[in-house]
Amino acid sequence: MTLVEALRIVNRRASDSARRGLSLACGFTPLHLKTFLAAHLAERTSSGRIDVEVGLFGDLPGTLELSLRNPTHEVVVPLEWSDLDARLGLRGAHDWRAGRLTDILSSVRMRLGQLTALLTELSRLTTVALSLPTLPLPPMFKSPRGAADPASLELHRQLAEFAAGLAQSSAVRIVDPQHLETLSPLGTRYDVASDLRTGFPYRLPHACALAGELAGLLRPAAPLKGLITDLDNTLWSGIVGEEGVDGISWDLDHKTQIHAVYQSLLGSLSELGVLVGVASKNDLVVVQQSLKRTDLVVPPAGLFPIEANWGAKSESIRRILQTWNIGAESVVFIDDSPNELAEVAAGVPGIRCLQFPTGNDAAILQLVGELRDLFGKTTVSLEDQLRVSSLRDGGAVLPTTADPDEFLRQADADIKLEWNTPDARCLELINKTNQFNLNGRRLDEAEWRQRMSEPEGFLLAVNYTDRYAPLGKISVLAGRWRDGLPWIDVWVLSCRAFSRRIEHHVLKACFERFGVDQLVFDFQPTERNGPVRNLLIELTGSEPHSPTTLTRLAFDSRCPSLFAKVLSDDPQTGNRIAA
Repeated sequence: MTLVEALRIVNRRASDSARRGLSLACGFTPLHLKTFLAAHLAERTSSGRIDVEVGLFGDLPGTLELSLRNPTHEVVVPLEWSDLDARLGLRGAHDWRAGRLTDILSSVRMRLGQLTALLTELSRLTTVALSLPTLPLPPMFKSPRGAADPASLELHRQLAEFAAGLAQSSAVRIVDPQHLETLSPLGTRYDVASDLRTGFPYRLPHACALAGELAGLLRPAAPLKGLITDLDNTLWSGIVGEEGVDGISWDLDHKTQIHAVYQSLLGSLSELGVLVGVASKNDLVVVQQSLKRTDLVVPPAGLFPIEANWGAKSESIRRILQTWNIGAESVVFIDDSPNELAEVAAGVPGIRCLQFPTGNDAAILQLVGELRDLFGKTTVSLEDQLRVSSLRDGGAVLPTTADPDEFLRQADADIKLEWNTPDARCLELINKTNQFNLNGRRLDEAEWRQRMSEPEGFLLAVNYTDRYAPLGKISVLAGRWRDGLPWIDVWVLSCRAFSRRIEHHVLKACFERFGVDQLVFDFQPTERNGPVRNLLIELTGSEPHSPTTLTRLAFDSRCPSLFAKVLSDDPQTGNRIAA
């Protein structure tokens, strides 16, 4: 992105009535960093003008203290060495005598402690994105530049300890310096003349790269849900049908270790709750024997389902998607064959197809990094850990031959209702659910925090387990009181929980807790939210619109039999009520 392009993006939003505030806390003059940051955030935000408020020049702690007094905005902190001690920047370089270094090290230690306390407290109140110093230290140490100086190493040690402590004990999000280095090499970042004359230290490409990384921390893309991989010359090197189970490899001896790297990634993604399946043109028995090899890096239990046959891979993938009960747009397919990728892309609209570049180790490593970006998560929930096991155990879909009432009666289901207890899983579920989604609306963390602070707002999160599998937190409903009625504008239900009448339990709980005769829904049709539309038609007897009203009388007359045991946990009243 050039500066002209950034200005064009920002200006397009200038007339928007909705405003999204952001505090840019730094000790230097942010100048073009402010513009790039607003542009990158605008590209990641569906609507609203991005207003970036700049803090106090040369006083980062003071700016953070101001944000603590009024924590209504997200906060971005591009930290530089001069914020830790002015003598570590050229603008404050007046005395580089060796005797001053002890004082500088002590000063930096104190400043880092101060920043730790401020950032930790601030991250409890709003979203905070931090980058560690991106500019080189000045040549102020006694050693020649090719030799690591003890004082320089000590500064970096203190900085690493500061970052690790924040990452482990706070909600501060930190830019990865190693990844930033791939986008903006260290030697290309510093604009000496601009720093000394205007106080803005960055060259434009670095300002753009840093702004993009910081914006990505504030508005991370929703991780994809599933990965389907080929086997031959992808998961392993070789064609198992021709070379046999012992002829395929993924090791150093055969110069195929990069396939072990790919397997390591798949195992890691499965542990994060990503669904990993297999679509291969192969004999199923041979594949099953191959997956029993004891030197396999990816745990075989993490691969489900396995589609090994001689039919079109698009058909295999459609069956996998049906088993997972997710849409193709949430899935990546990996294959070494361009022809297979083209067939799947044509046969499964919306799926993302990526070629495994067999024989090019560097390109494979690049693909592994790209997949980490598409699926990576900063936190792993209980629901993530349960996902694969619940599918494998058959708890995702009701048997089609079972009588629904009889099946639900024997399921021994327990539903726990959690009122007004927001957590990260609630927001994740809202932003990743497509099918049972009241209106398809997504929320960023700042909007979510704002909603949860409103006295007229309410939130219901639903946990589910039955004799077949625990599913964890699978539904979220939220809204506000308006004109004496609860207006519901957020309602999602995980596709793993369909056909259990959980949605009916949720509506019954709302009527009972709110003590009203009507619930109002902000329904908006999307390409994929047919399930919630069908429910509203079933219960109201008419096509839903916005707003759609459901009366207690209509619900009671059309609600099917409910069998689950319900426990309601309300922190406002302290009640734990079994229904």
